[in-house]
Amino acid sequence: MAFAEGLNLSALQVFDSAKRDAEPLSILNSQLPCGAQILDFGVNVRGGLQAGVRLASICLGGLAEVAISSGDRSVWRGPWVRVSTDYPVRACLFGQYAGWPVSGKDFFAMGSGPMRVLRGREKMLEQLQAHDDSSIAVGVLECDKMPNCEVASQIAADCNIEPEGLRLAVAPTRSVAGCVQVVARSVETSLHKLYELGFPMSAVKHAYGIAPLPPPAPDFATGIGRTNDAILYGGHVTLWVDADDDQIASIGGKIPSSASRDFGQPFADIFKNYNYDFYKVDPGLFSPAEVALHNMKTGRAWHFGELREDLVSKSFAVEQMS
Repeated sequence: MAFAEGLNLSALQVFDSAKRDAEPLSILNSQLPCGAQILDFGVNVRGGLQAGVRLASICLGGLAEVAISSGDRSVWRGPWVRVSTDYPVRACLFGQYAGWPVSGKDFFAMGSGPMRVLRGREKMLEQLQAHDDSSIAVGVLECDKMPNCEVASQIAADCNIEPEGLRLAVAPTRSVAGCVQVVARSVETSLHKLYELGFPMSAVKHAYGIAPLPPPAPDFATGIGRTNDAILYGGHVTLWVDADDDQIASIGGKIPSSASRDFGQPFADIFKNYNYDFYKVDPGLFSPAEVALHNMKTGRAWHFGELREDLVSKSFAVEQMS
């Protein structure tokens, strides 16, 4: 399933368009002494909703449409983040999945974007035979601190490129842009769950996902909780697949977040219960609340899970005023 070729170059087009629009997007373009180019989407600048849309598009390698939209008002009366793509595996698993923990002296970030394919050290990418030989690496760092030359040079070395070929977009989770790009992962989480369940990724042809955009969070734990809850309890994904009905029936009930042992309380509480150790949380929790599978082979439609308005409201601290 090796079709990641050119993914960094398509992401570069989105990166460069954001750089040209830096002023209206309220982001900041800079270049490190080592030559790496950096776009700040929310560390030292305001950023915003459209900056978040562009940031999510960079993660997705420019192969998906991202938009601020309306959604189910019985679940959330605020804005929603919508994603649609005809290249779901390439955009979401080869691009968007945050599979690279980037660390350095006094620095840590979760890395996503097509640069991961150049690094090529993730089991999923190896099994799906993802490959790209670009001399340009484009990635997104989810963190509260701008990377320095030491961090950028190490990322470039891991990608087997020169630092001058590195393009990084950076945003904290709690920034508006960072929040948008995380909530734009509704489709990605469903695909990763399917991958873990052994469903053939080549069978997934098209995807649509939507999840509520939470209000600002006062601290890190609340912020990471709300962005996760947006998908775990408010996210809906539709996938168009070419598979046997028996394949869908056998795993369908395992796809939504409700199949997890940790399902049923806001993520911030779950996180606290595990002493803020992300890796102790049941990996099966990270998927949308609702998943619909439309079988292109047989014409049957399947629906699993349900939206949980009560948990979304609790997580988002919604106050009903008369």
